[in-house]
Amino acid sequence: MSFFTWKDNGLTSDCSSLDAMASRFEETANLMKKLSKKGFKLKKTNNNQLIIHNDPKVFDQWGFITEELPFKQLCLITDEESLLDLKTSSVSIDK
Repeated sequence: MSFFTWKDNGLTSDCSSLDAMASRFEETANLMKKLSKKGFKLKKTNNNQLIIHNDPKVFDQWGFITEELPFKQLCLITDEESLLDLKTSSVSIDK
């Protein structure tokens, strides 16, 4: 399952007015609503809030980078031989 950690510390740290802070919260709320409509979910683990999605393709379409462990990420990569059809190809690589 693809996920990233949501951290809101610093969300408004660069704002210079209450209006700017309100705008930032509104932008963030709109983003969270869009994510929810696309099937993203919030999962709380320990002291973290993870935004998750079951479909890695949807996750990638949004430009997010998953925080899954590397060996789990590798499971998502298709077999290069079948992808490139190397077993029936006449191409060779000389070293």
